[in-house]
Amino acid sequence: MQSRSLVPQTSPGLKLPIANLRSVFRPHDVERKLAKLPARDHENLRATYERMLERGPERFQVKPSGIPEMAALYEQLPNFAEALDDIKRHVALSQDAVDGIEITPMLLLGPPGIGKTHFARQLADLLGTGMSLVPMSSMTAGWLLSGASSQWKGAKPGKVFEALVDGQYANPVLVVDEIDKASADAQYDPLGALYGLLEHDTAGAFMDEFAEIAIDASQVIWIMTANDERCIPEPILNRMNVFEIDAPTHEQARTIARNLYKSIREDHGWGRRFDEEPGDDVLDCLAELAPREMRRALMTGFGNARLSHRECIATDDLPKCNAGKTKMGFVQ
Repeated sequence: MQSRSLVPQTSPGLKLPIANLRSVFRPHDVERKLAKLPARDHENLRATYERMLERGPERFQVKPSGIPEMAALYEQLPNFAEALDDIKRHVALSQDAVDGIEITPMLLLGPPGIGKTHFARQLADLLGTGMSLVPMSSMTAGWLLSGASSQWKGAKPGKVFEALVDGQYANPVLVVDEIDKASADAQYDPLGALYGLLEHDTAGAFMDEFAEIAIDASQVIWIMTANDERCIPEPILNRMNVFEIDAPTHEQARTIARNLYKSIREDHGWGRRFDEEPGDDVLDCLAELAPREMRRALMTGFGNARLSHRECIATDDLPKCNAGKTKMGFVQ
């Protein structure tokens, strides 16, 4: 598949993304398949081919125009420093060539609720591309990634096809969430498609089983998340860089809570009613929670404070930090 420059490289100070246009499929292949379809039946497949031809094969392939300033990300995600270092290295390498950024597939390994999916969203924002989430815990069939044969009733393309053909980018971030929870009861191996997709050479001609058209998935940025690596086949583990993500320390958790407080306050018109900084006792209470629980706790706290006509959140405004399953241990 070819790519061509769309936007020239800007000066490093501007930090605008560089965008190329890259073909993710060959229209001739689609036209040939469409011409061979029977006059009747296969309505969904025919509509898929027609949509592909209407949209055309070119998608944006983007990367930062310089090594971006990542200090804020390191502060927001202090327990992801090693993974962020890896991203920074790949971005630095991409500056020396006109081709796109190539990131080795990443496995984020750690307990639930520590921000693994949030990290992937921040990565997509950093690179200027899109993100799609594939929740493996709900996957009961092997075709969710690779599509199901059009011979089956209700068949449709897989998530990779949707991200590349129906999306805007040739290099989206694809998050395979909780890869260790893939159903072992599926008739077909839910992880089977990954053996080829995680290899750069074979991913360049990925075949979706519904459309049966070669798709260039070689530029996809893969992020896997898992709680337990023992449930992941060794050949898939060997295709990824594995990063063990610890729960944040108490001080790191306070920093995450403070940043989240300021972000929520700045993102809402009602935020100006509240103090610019949360109190130390509030931060200590929030630091007892998993990062994914902090936002809900803060929103509850803001609401309770407003009902009490106060400009600051008190610890009594927050859900009890020691209740339920939200409390988590911290790294000493």
